[in-house]
Amino acid sequence: MTENPSLGPLLNAISSPADLKALSAGELPQLAQEIRHYLVEAVSRTGGHLGPNLGVVELTMALHRVFDSPADTLIFDTGHQSYVHKLLTGRQDFSHLRQAGGVSGYPSRTESIHDVVENSHASTAISWADGISREYQRQGNPHHVVAVIGDGALTGGMAWEAINNLADDESRNVIIVVNDNGRSYAPTIGGLAQHLDALRTSPTYEKALAWGKKHLLSHGKPGELAFDALHGIKAGMRELVAPNAMFAELGLKYLGTVDGHDLPALETVLMRAKGLGGPVLVHVITEKGRGYVPAEEDVADRFHAVGVIHPETGLPLVPSRFGWTSVFADEIVKLAEEFPQVVGITAAMMAPVGLLPLAEKYPERVIDVGIAEQHAVTAAAGMAFAGAHPVFAVYATFLNRAFDQVLMDVALHKAGVTFVLDRAGVTGDDGASHNGMWDISLMSIVPGLELAAPRDEQTLRASLRRAVQVDDRPTLVRYPKGALPDPISALESAAYGDVLAGRSVGEAGEVVIVATGALAGTGLAVAQQLCAEFSEGALESKDFPQVTVIDPVWILPVKAELVDRLAKARLVVCLEDGLDSGGYAGCLREEMAKAKVFTPVVSFGVPKEFLPHATRGEIMSRIGLDAQAVTQKILDYLR
Repeated sequence: MTENPSLGPLLNAISSPADLKALSAGELPQLAQEIRHYLVEAVSRTGGHLGPNLGVVELTMALHRVFDSPADTLIFDTGHQSYVHKLLTGRQDFSHLRQAGGVSGYPSRTESIHDVVENSHASTAISWADGISREYQRQGNPHHVVAVIGDGALTGGMAWEAINNLADDESRNVIIVVNDNGRSYAPTIGGLAQHLDALRTSPTYEKALAWGKKHLLSHGKPGELAFDALHGIKAGMRELVAPNAMFAELGLKYLGTVDGHDLPALETVLMRAKGLGGPVLVHVITEKGRGYVPAEEDVADRFHAVGVIHPETGLPLVPSRFGWTSVFADEIVKLAEEFPQVVGITAAMMAPVGLLPLAEKYPERVIDVGIAEQHAVTAAAGMAFAGAHPVFAVYATFLNRAFDQVLMDVALHKAGVTFVLDRAGVTGDDGASHNGMWDISLMSIVPGLELAAPRDEQTLRASLRRAVQVDDRPTLVRYPKGALPDPISALESAAYGDVLAGRSVGEAGEVVIVATGALAGTGLAVAQQLCAEFSEGALESKDFPQVTVIDPVWILPVKAELVDRLAKARLVVCLEDGLDSGGYAGCLREEMAKAKVFTPVVSFGVPKEFLPHATRGEIMSRIGLDAQAVTQKILDYLR
């Protein structure tokens, strides 16, 4: 094994869980310290999910000491807290974390046989555990399935659907570890959070821990306890029967609460859960950002996700530019001041999606439903029926989870709900499951829905203003991750959209680039390159075509005026930051065919595949959505 000078001596010697199990009890605190030190040093250079991983160091160590991965299956819900798991399973080079060719920020089957679930969407782990354990049982496989799920993810209905099925069968070896830090991004909300808080703050919690610590013997192997130690822990745990009645009534054996930073206590309770048989829920209390003062003092989200920061201060080294989310955050407050019916909805991401300023000014007009996107959408339909105009701000990839509710609860009922999709299109470094590339294709089949893809700050503000004034159908505004582009002014605005270059009136032989949303700048760059190529004799004909760039802004439904505008063109080029298959270009072709407009359409979009993690620029270049690649393909077509 090649030595990594950034790692401590114990961490450097670990290439598999077997090496971890070989350590003595006295060496484990030092290993935990080395892991935290490396996480801060490595993630501060690359960015990533720091706070969640600092909080699960001891828990992950205990899991790998008590269970035998990969024979026993470990499933990390959401997956952003799997960095420690990676370090303990042989992946100790984080120098290119979340970068092309480097370690993924989430579990990845291509990286390790210890990784199972790659999806970074929350509340799925218990369903995975239910399915895997069913097949293990059918095959006679005695191994355990362990689902590690945060308290925030328990607000998702899917988790409870899985618990309902799992608890019905006492013969399956499934352990649900609830990593309870009182947070998802921000503090966890709702009745479940209050119940967990009652368990967490029960005086018998401290009593149970005191019993265990008083009698626990320090041994090198997990589970080696004196009889009085085990008896003491049981005695303390028994007093928690009343508060945990909710889980018991569901049919789950409950063990907890246990200090998630006390390795001996963790190993003891996990060994106990392993020995009980059947579905067991282990309630673990952890501190997000543990051991790193800047994270511990960050009230907002305990450094849930960070960019490149100074490892000692936690301050960003490169301050982020004024971004898309900031514009939304500013504009939604202005709109709420003007339109009293506007209310905001978030699914546990108040600050990341930009609703925090609205909540601070009008706390009664922002609702956080927890990680429950389906509920958020249907609740929005109900609010619209009662007279509000709900604005559900959510990452584009997470609206996928609530498609049926958009279709049947909002659109069918002609509810005036606005969906604001942050991180739309190619996002890059968070990998396949975080790219917001599916929404245009999905939403294009929703009757009555109108979808805007603004290109800059001005069009974003204008799109939001128009959206919140539509009360008889759903509207959707999508924008990408990151910094705003420079303003792109329209030469002329028409019924079909904004003309960014060229002429508003069509002419025979024209090349029209329909550039949507974040690709408006790419469309202008392509037009410039085409004109330069034409002037240098790229085409044999001396009658070089006029090149026009049009941004429809409101791209769905496709405007009849745009179809008419394209009738005389020699070629239509469509650029979109979403799936090429079934996306905007497909809708445009369909409407052109209906109108008997047979101008050829060459489309450029995201291919129908799961994109590996890399920067947005690297991905756009690889899939042929950069200006040079688009220009070359157009020239090839025209020749």
